[in-house]
Amino acid sequence: MPKTNQVNWQPISQMPLIASMIDTSLNDTREHLGTLSKAKDRPHVLDDATIDRVEQVHTEQMDYVEIYTRQISRWRNEKPSAVQSRELDRMDEQNQQLRVLTADTLALASELRKGTIERVLGMSDLELGLQYLLGKQPPDRG
Repeated sequence: MPKTNQVNWQPISQMPLIASMIDTSLNDTREHLGTLSKAKDRPHVLDDATIDRVEQVHTEQMDYVEIYTRQISRWRNEKPSAVQSRELDRMDEQNQQLRVLTADTLALASELRKGTIERVLGMSDLELGLQYLLGKQPPDRG
């Protein structure tokens, strides 16, 4: 989300919408992190464009995590009901998990970038052989 855009703060009546957005983002991020984790031992199956997209999406998502944090804080200042307060607590916890998983996803994407197919194809035979002997690259260069 561009920093120049002004945030459109929502009334507390929109809490279910924001809660759904946080929950969906958290579930999607868990799935993305799981998928990327499977490539950890085989980063050469990924290309730079895929990593670029992962980084773009999750960097933007981190901006939204900040917005959700501020929105939750604004709603807390409106003296919510007991039921609303419990939901705000749940949303805050989910949002904090989203922050951690998003940061983990960005860190993993950065690590995986070092071994994408473009990096493998850009190596000389000597570099590739050395990386293979050190256990850092795939044995065949398709």
